[in-house]
Amino acid sequence: MDVTTKLEIIKSIAEEIITENELKELLKTNSTIYAYDGFEPSGLAHLPFGVFRPMLIKELEKVGIKFKLLIADSFAWINNKMEGDLEKIKKVGEYFIEVWKASGLENIEFIWSSEFFGDREYWKKVILIAKHTTIKRATRALTIMGRKEGELKEIAQYFYPMMQVADIFHLNVDICQLGLDQRRANILAREIAEKLKWKKPIIISHHMLMGLEGVKEPEGFDENRNIDIQISSKMSKSKPKSCIFVHDSKEEIYKKIRDAFCPPRVIEGNPILDYCKHLIFRKFKSMKIEREEKYGGNLEIHSYEELENYFKKGEIHPLDLKNSVAYYIDKLVEPIREYFEKNKKAKELYEFVRGSINA
Repeated sequence: MDVTTKLEIIKSIAEEIITENELKELLKTNSTIYAYDGFEPSGLAHLPFGVFRPMLIKELEKVGIKFKLLIADSFAWINNKMEGDLEKIKKVGEYFIEVWKASGLENIEFIWSSEFFGDREYWKKVILIAKHTTIKRATRALTIMGRKEGELKEIAQYFYPMMQVADIFHLNVDICQLGLDQRRANILAREIAEKLKWKKPIIISHHMLMGLEGVKEPEGFDENRNIDIQISSKMSKSKPKSCIFVHDSKEEIYKKIRDAFCPPRVIEGNPILDYCKHLIFRKFKSMKIEREEKYGGNLEIHSYEELENYFKKGEIHPLDLKNSVAYYIDKLVEPIREYFEKNKKAKELYEFVRGSINA
């Protein structure tokens, strides 16, 4: 595969690349390229984590990029997830691994962030990064935790961005391939690399799936309004009403989708169209819209652009679109649901996480 083709595949999953020229050079010169993403073990897996993220990783694997997935248990501990109980957090991390297995991810290197606790070289990196970061700069980066400045109460939380930046260099990766909501830490890593003459990581930020309720007002996660809107509007495990989980039944998925925000003819800020673009047309060659004959009969659509054009003109009713989207999302979730029904270990971990949330 030539560099141009590889670059086009990467660009198809990227909201932002910093920088494209550096990425081209990396593709030309490196036979082995490593990227990483990290996840705090907390809560049940949802569409962005269990379905969308594996899709993107599989696309990047096509161009030869190898992935290191960091199970950020120490970060979840700092962020007071699972009531700050590290043992519970580790159990959730084990559950996360089962979700990735169920999604079909193979040849992925899983690394626990808590394994770095006893590594002196890691902590040396953390301190060096902290010494080259101002308090103001660190405070700006703290929104990567999903918390606004006024919600931060512990000094330990200031370790969070320093540790996340240290992870990048300690893992020795070429690419930071995380969501757009993590760009502040990634940009800080590039700034630190220049100051300390370390290898500068390339940032490939991916799209964040929208919550079922649609666009939310910016909540102060980023000074860039457009990015802030995307972060504030993303599908979040902590907001169950605006979220689809990989364990949801077919009936639950249909109900949630039917209740979702989807005004006629409206394209911008429409979560249903967002799922069509980033999930359905990424996985399926076409999308069937079932309609009564008096409304024009069934449609088979072969691209997102074609679908958007139909919807913008009012030729597809929101309810018909929602029913179709629910069908395809259920198909995407079904293998994961079945894996957890048949695999004893996975099922026990799922029951533990679900019980911990409801306790």
